[in-house]
Amino acid sequence: MAVDPTGHDLKRYLQEDTDGPVVMLNLLRFADGGREQYAKYAQAVGDTCLPKYGARVLCSGEGSTPLVAEDGQARDAVLLVQYPSRKAFTDMVADPEYQQVTSMRTEARQEAVLQATVPWT
Repeated sequence: MAVDPTGHDLKRYLQEDTDGPVVMLNLLRFADGGREQYAKYAQAVGDTCLPKYGARVLCSGEGSTPLVAEDGQARDAVLLVQYPSRKAFTDMVADPEYQQVTSMRTEARQEAVLQATVPWT
């Protein structure tokens, strides 16, 4: 299962730029011991990288009872993170400081969905 975006994914993401804020939906399923590893990653990114790029966590929570989901679709955690632009997100991902902690995120997840959202018009 994919847990990290590829260069192709990021290029497509930038091509769809709406020239405004973007909210990234994160649906996470943790690997064994991943919850603790992800917490360390989230702490490191939250203290340094997110503020540096004007991003903020809008919502974070543990997955609970799925009301509408097929078997295996439930997630361990959900996050909504707002960035001032798509470029701010890709700049953060390329930042050497972020690169130092990104392996914690990769190792923590068994499966992930990372999807940009745009406001309804």
